[in-house]
Amino acid sequence: MSTGGKVAIWTSLAAVLVLAGFIFFKFCFVYSEGVNEGDINYFQKEGFIFKTYEGKMIQTGLKNTKVQGSIQSNEFKFSVVSESVAKRLNEGTNTNVKLHWKRYLGTLPWRGNSQFIVDSVYTAAPLNR
Repeated sequence: MSTGGKVAIWTSLAAVLVLAGFIFFKFCFVYSEGVNEGDINYFQKEGFIFKTYEGKMIQTGLKNTKVQGSIQSNEFKFSVVSESVAKRLNEGTNTNVKLHWKRYLGTLPWRGNSQFIVDSVYTAAPLNR
């Protein structure tokens, strides 16, 4: 085999490894994980081809916006992959819940529209309102 052929093979192999590494870190690497607590604003199953569970949580507290004089509530948008977690969320829509999530750097169509994937639900203590 000629030197040019060996260089082409090694260059192709290096390109494939770099691409595989990029795909892994973008879509499979868990960048962070944590817990958020609040009230579920909405939770629904949506999508054309891949039906995924998408939801939004309203967290207690307020945040300042760039527009002077306006205040917004803290919102947490998330996706759910597991059917059992989705069932728990449907059962607890009118209660204060804690959601454990994992954040990925990229989204996949079958995993949902959000980088935040909820993997477990804890019912929190009711708030005195």
